[in-house]
Amino acid sequence: MITLETGRLRLRMFREDDLDAYAAMCADPDVMRYIGAGGPLTRADTWRQMATFLGHWQLRGYGMWAVEERATGALVGRIGFHYPEGWPDFECGWLLARASWGKGYATEGARRALQHAFTELGRERVISLIRPDNAASIRVAERLGETREGLVTLFGSEALVYGIPRERFRK
Repeated sequence: MITLETGRLRLRMFREDDLDAYAAMCADPDVMRYIGAGGPLTRADTWRQMATFLGHWQLRGYGMWAVEERATGALVGRIGFHYPEGWPDFECGWLLARASWGKGYATEGARRALQHAFTELGRERVISLIRPDNAASIRVAERLGETREGLVTLFGSEALVYGIPRERFRK
């Protein structure tokens, strides 16, 4: 499976030993406020989510990476692609542990993921689905060059569709 690197981050497959750190992230209500149904996950639900991410890789050939700091090896979040059956389009998403907010990791990792989508996966367009109140993720999307394209309903809540075509992407 594919590993990507940036100056500060390594995007790699999830491993079983990520469960403690990832479960702590997913148990934080502030981290999960804009993700899925908008609430924290149990440890068991977190394990199932990790398994789903790995299954997505098997079925689609791409998916969500675990994100670790290269300098420390600490798991700081997840960044990658999501396009399950019934999803609006090929999505690039990100989630970081609260201790990693404000460091530019989401932009840095998502930019590397987008480069991979456009060059290695041959995608013509990528979207990000963001809850309207999630100002921090809207800023990340805009830093990546994504622009607002519309609105969809996910999990009973509205989500903004931000998108970027390949020709507008800049490393």
